[in-house]
Amino acid sequence: MTPRDGACVSLWQDSVTPFRPVNQPDRNLIYDVAIAGGGITGLTTALLLQQSGKSCILLEAETLGFGTSGGTTAHINTFLDTPYSTIHKNFGEDNAQLVANAAKEAIELISRNIRDHHIECGFEYKPAYVFAETEEEEKELRKIHEATIGAGVDMEAVTEIPVPFGFKSAFRINGQAQFHPLDYLLALAKAFEDAGGIIIQHCRVLDVQNDTPLDIETDAGNYKAVAIVFATHIPVGINLLHLRCIPYRSYAMAVTLENDAAYPEALVYDSQDPYHYYRTQLVDGKKYMIAGGYDHRTAEEENTENRFRQLEAYLRTHFAVEEVHYRWSSQYFEPADGLPYIGHLPGHPGNIYVATGFGGNGMTYSAVAALLLKSMILGETSPYQSLFNPNRIKPVAGFLNFIKHNADVAVHLAGSLWSATRIATLSELAPGEGKVVKYDDHKIALYKDEAGVLHAVHAACTHMKCSVTWNTAERSWDCPCHGARFSAAGKVLTGPANIPLEPIQLNP
Repeated sequence: MTPRDGACVSLWQDSVTPFRPVNQPDRNLIYDVAIAGGGITGLTTALLLQQSGKSCILLEAETLGFGTSGGTTAHINTFLDTPYSTIHKNFGEDNAQLVANAAKEAIELISRNIRDHHIECGFEYKPAYVFAETEEEEKELRKIHEATIGAGVDMEAVTEIPVPFGFKSAFRINGQAQFHPLDYLLALAKAFEDAGGIIIQHCRVLDVQNDTPLDIETDAGNYKAVAIVFATHIPVGINLLHLRCIPYRSYAMAVTLENDAAYPEALVYDSQDPYHYYRTQLVDGKKYMIAGGYDHRTAEEENTENRFRQLEAYLRTHFAVEEVHYRWSSQYFEPADGLPYIGHLPGHPGNIYVATGFGGNGMTYSAVAALLLKSMILGETSPYQSLFNPNRIKPVAGFLNFIKHNADVAVHLAGSLWSATRIATLSELAPGEGKVVKYDDHKIALYKDEAGVLHAVHAACTHMKCSVTWNTAERSWDCPCHGARFSAAGKVLTGPANIPLEPIQLNP
């Protein structure tokens, strides 16, 4: 099993072994491109650039697939979470068609990688179905249908769907796909190394000095590169993009059904808000229905375990569930205007690039980002550069002063001794439980492990000082402001933070 950024185990991570890099880095070499982030976006980008003659080094803070790539439900779509009706309204009909074309090219790239590198990852083209259960949903779905057809995506009305729900109207979208994301990712990593690329795991990027070449500071030493790509789901540090990307948690289960014929052989979506989604995947010879839903903004659910209970109850109401084998959650970032941000990092027009804000379509937009970033770094023109340009967002008044103020804030509680007995009385935690408490005008994040030992860290997120909350399901400290996540002991799990929560020493 390969590790991931939470206590829950996904179907994907449980069926693969951790990647072991072979090629060794040269600290004296100036690489053409450094890629921060070892998910599907980073590895796809790295492979394309390495194949194009660039010398590339990929820097992963933990292990490959540690983040959302190991927790996705792996739908590969041209039918997107942000509907074409919204894209048409916000960006115009021509740009809606561009988005559809980019999504088609993304699926073609994934298919080509699988063919060229002989990747066994359960890739299949599947139709998708979307259905409406109420009159209001039907009205909205018909608008989506009209805009989707206008964008050039094949979407047609149907009278049957492959799941046991009553519906008022339904549509099929052809040309969608699915796969095992970590099987795909690890094969990309091997292909990248075979092409001469360098992968370094447990190497978190902390800072980039905008010199020529770039000086990249990591917690495992410094590297130099002409350009860097932040494929870290959300860029590190403090940037305008953190004010334009909203973090969400999504919940998923892999279950077996009593009747083999009941598995949906398609990608299926209802029209609720948040919506439910379903598909089937064969993993190690066993068939699973993968279902998801009950999304919410990160850290805005007091009891995340309840989301799993809701999802399971919903599934058991509509399907003959034999057993729930896996349940997990993952994080995504919703862009403010509906489209991802791919290109130059705002405030850095030179050789610093970013790919973020993929919403629920990370598998598709990871390939879109790789294709676009490759074109930009190679100096080629792309019809998508303006469309996905991160600099389409405008600076916020006072933002630079806010950055300076936040950077100067320091708490420095680690050197103090705190009464474990008094804190334990205040918190009244059960083993395995976490809680934020107020103690002497400070907020403290407390966790009691299964052995009954109390662990304390300062509750201020090290990104922009928001107060973290406890995620009961994943046993993590989650920040509601910009989505940073930390282990129970304060270790960074998910950016944009790159510094652990400050530990507090308890005096017995």
